[in-house]
Amino acid sequence: MKKLLCMLSLLASSLPMFAQGSPPQTAGDQPYVMEYYYKTQWGHQQEFLQLFLKNHYPLLKKLIEAGRVVSVKIESPANHLPEDARWDYRVTIRFKNSTVATSANPLEEALIKQLWPDQQTYKQEEQRRFEILLAHWDSPVTDITPHDK
Repeated sequence: MKKLLCMLSLLASSLPMFAQGSPPQTAGDQPYVMEYYYKTQWGHQQEFLQLFLKNHYPLLKKLIEAGRVVSVKIESPANHLPEDARWDYRVTIRFKNSTVATSANPLEEALIKQLWPDQQTYKQEEQRRFEILLAHWDSPVTDITPHDK
């Protein structure tokens, strides 16, 4: 037991120290990664995905074109999870930097009107997309993989 504690102590001392839940801030000019999790009402996963791809993904692609976003990845789990830990979709967005990730986009409203001229339908479908959600959370993530020197 003493040997195990010694090994754990050595391992812990070799890792960077970060407060739980507080990822270190990256330099202002470095990409900033956010993961967005969506948990839908059971049986509405496909409806949510269709609405997301129709009414949000095109905006994300425009943000890539504008240079605010570096990349977007949409994933779903390969296997089922326990209900309390279940999420249906994870969208990982790699922003140009932390400022872009955490500040309002002054062009967003104009892009939305350009992409969806029928604003009434757009707003109804977006409302429906959020009505079928049980939970949604955002999580900034930081790569803390040790790099060989």
